[in-house]
Amino acid sequence: MKTDSRSTFSRRHFISKASAVAAAGSITIPGLIDLKAAADGTGENDHFWYRLAPVDGPYIDSQRDNKAFARSDDQLHLSEDNSKTWAHSLDFPGAKKVNFSCILGNGNIVFSTEAKLYLSTDNLKTYRQIVVKDRDGSDYIEHTPKDPEKPGHYYHSLDGVHTWEIDGEEMLVWGNYTNVIGGSAPVNIYYSTDNGETVKIAYSFGQNPKFQEKGTDLEKDTLLGAADNEVICRHVHSVMYNPEENAFYACSGDIDRGFGNECHWLRGTYDKDADAWDWKVLVSVNSNSRYKSGGIHFIDGELYWAADANGPKTIRETYDRGIFHCAPDDLANPDKHTSLFNPGYEIGVMIIEDDFIVAAHCAPASPHDCGFLVSPDRGKTWAQYDLKEFGKRSGVRFHQKNSEGWFRVDLRTGWVDPSEVLFIKPKPLA
Repeated sequence: MKTDSRSTFSRRHFISKASAVAAAGSITIPGLIDLKAAADGTGENDHFWYRLAPVDGPYIDSQRDNKAFARSDDQLHLSEDNSKTWAHSLDFPGAKKVNFSCILGNGNIVFSTEAKLYLSTDNLKTYRQIVVKDRDGSDYIEHTPKDPEKPGHYYHSLDGVHTWEIDGEEMLVWGNYTNVIGGSAPVNIYYSTDNGETVKIAYSFGQNPKFQEKGTDLEKDTLLGAADNEVICRHVHSVMYNPEENAFYACSGDIDRGFGNECHWLRGTYDKDADAWDWKVLVSVNSNSRYKSGGIHFIDGELYWAADANGPKTIRETYDRGIFHCAPDDLANPDKHTSLFNPGYEIGVMIIEDDFIVAAHCAPASPHDCGFLVSPDRGKTWAQYDLKEFGKRSGVRFHQKNSEGWFRVDLRTGWVDPSEVLFIKPKPLA
């Protein structure tokens, strides 16, 4: 494995490369900056401004350009001025259970509660439920949960980039991050090629005995997951499109629980004329691996990702963590990977836009309360900041910058429970 010799830290805020390596398995990272925000949740550092969404406003679930989609207890809201005002609102029972949304280029909004998927095509004047189509074209019906309060998270995602323009048309693709809270659910990759009017399954993982509903008879009951697939996982971490290959990459987690590896990297190609997918498993490993990961991105033909390796290891082993990149063809060969930076702790979510990298510490696995890792120059220099004023929080679901240049980030209590929404705006390079 290569280490990128370009990666450096500025003298005031960043630890040296030697210190970074030494800290990889330690309790603290020297040089990490603790920051204090103003009473209204705003603040800044050398690399970005940040601000919390207003605590007395709706929960801003997604954004695109000048638009933002939000939820309150019993309503959905749409803004056309970057969350300053909410021009459109819709009564929606159970709105507080919305945990996935995506604003499409034509203005359609796809959103979900725990186990139901919906579409609005008219700026939230109306909505309808989407009946997902299975791989064989039949209706995909969510299971009836043994506990109605725990239907499973069928459509919730951990990443925030879900749409790409391919051959002049927008395509929506995402995978569900589930089987953590809210009940058990099968694990799928979904797609739409018609602005959310139709949503279909691109790939279904197999039946994982560990993540069935409590009380399931593994021998007699119908199990959640695809019966015809031996590839099992807990959930999907990331799905990303590589335009140079015209292919999608996906990675899953988490750990071998006695039924097989759950960490996989898949590569899928889509045949538009046949409306058919071809998926291949590129890597399958246990949890102490850089392939237990997320934040997949492709920049100038290079593959970038963040590793959150964990799980059992020997006393002499270290966790195989950090930010990596390589040529896509070299993914399965660790010797050809370049390690851009290893913060020493789990980093499972990342976004790259305009060469600015933002990644977040997994709070339960980090000594820092609300840690962020940034690079303003695609990995040449790095900084880490702990936004301690927000408490023990993990940043997930990074959405691309809005028309005013702000990333949108979920702040989760622990790892999965929604708490606040944070906006981050990169500062120009000096």
